[in-house]
Amino acid sequence: MSSLDFSTLKLKPALLQNLDSIGYTSMTPIQEQSLPHILAGKDVIAQGKTGSGKTAAFVLGMLEKLNVKRFRIQALVLCPTRELADQVAKEVRTLARTIHNIKVLTLCGGTPLGPQIGSLEHGAHIIVGTPGRIEDHINRKTLNLEYVETLVLDEADRMLEMGFQDALDAVIDQIPLDRQTLLFSATFPKKIESIAKRIMTEPEMVQVTSTHDDSSIQQHLFKVKDDAERMLALRLLLLKNRPESTVVFCNTRIETQEVANELCNYGFSAVALHGDLEQRDRDQTLVRFANKSVSILVATDVASRGLDIEALDAVINYQIARDIEVYVHRIGRTGRAGRKGLACTLFSDKETHRVARLEDYIGQRITVESLPSDSALDKPVFKPEMSTIQIDGGKKQKIRAGDILGALTGENGIDGKQVGKIQIMDNKSYVAVTQGVAKAALKKISEGKMKGRSYRARRL
Repeated sequence: MSSLDFSTLKLKPALLQNLDSIGYTSMTPIQEQSLPHILAGKDVIAQGKTGSGKTAAFVLGMLEKLNVKRFRIQALVLCPTRELADQVAKEVRTLARTIHNIKVLTLCGGTPLGPQIGSLEHGAHIIVGTPGRIEDHINRKTLNLEYVETLVLDEADRMLEMGFQDALDAVIDQIPLDRQTLLFSATFPKKIESIAKRIMTEPEMVQVTSTHDDSSIQQHLFKVKDDAERMLALRLLLLKNRPESTVVFCNTRIETQEVANELCNYGFSAVALHGDLEQRDRDQTLVRFANKSVSILVATDVASRGLDIEALDAVINYQIARDIEVYVHRIGRTGRAGRKGLACTLFSDKETHRVARLEDYIGQRITVESLPSDSALDKPVFKPEMSTIQIDGGKKQKIRAGDILGALTGENGIDGKQVGKIQIMDNKSYVAVTQGVAKAALKKISEGKMKGRSYRARRL
């Protein structure tokens, strides 16, 4: 970790005081290198992986120059996915706690337009959203970007990968040329270079090598003969290591679903996350995995981008990613925040060339290990300790986490310690409770009242 303190920067006292109160003291390498340029008003291209602290870097830059008294949109952050946009908006609100009356809006696809239009009529200072939905609002004349002073492209490589090039161009056309542009990207392909040339003015380049050192992630490579053995290998690794939360990466959507189904047939607690899922199913899948009521998430790379899962114990590559940088990004999801993480990769003869490329890329040899012995098959499958209850009411119905907690722990209710993560969406809420009290918790919610009315609830 870097030793440079945030207090060495020229930041508003209110921001420094807040950073101190939330325990942000020393800067991460990407913050240390980019913040001085950002605060000096320069355009910046920063290459850094998820978990490097890049969000706080651009958010502090935006907040430092924001003028709350001028009630108009002064900053726009574009993200590839709704999950990432929600994450960024959450960070903005956390870092802006000491700035009064600041209004932050998220505008993403997959949610109704009407309420967003209503919110826009009341105005905002900072908009965080996905390119498609922002373009939609521009076309409908419900969004005015003529006063934007800071434009941030977060995970720009993914936005291009996901086909947002045209939407990005349309949005950027609506923003004054006299602005600060900050571009963050985990990788730096040619496409990014050309977009940077077009939309930025003499940008400063900041490159931070991955924030994960070898000591926090153990990489293990296992060779398999064929697909039947691949599935067996996956089961053996899961049974031997018994991780509480695991992401299994597959290269195709179809395979993702097949692998999840097969794991379920063997009694594991697994769900699939891929591009064919409806938004509702996607939300449910992510909620259940994040709140530990499912222990295995089988996902494709695009679907998993922007995942905000705090403690991930293991990442298993069902195959090696076709793109080596994607592989590094995948394994970087485990072992964060000082924890030990486990990264296992399965490969067959056909994929040997990818192993060689991988070793070149990371500059070290990876020893191929033998799989755990078949005796691991006698071990019991890891069962998650939590269960998720979905409630048919959310932000629109003015439900807050406190209301749900109160309903569960009120008279003859369950113990507060048995309640896990509570997540509130627009029209739905999710609460995790320990398996043993799930029935009682469901009964409390279904038969009780919140904000004076009853809500339907069910166990997922």
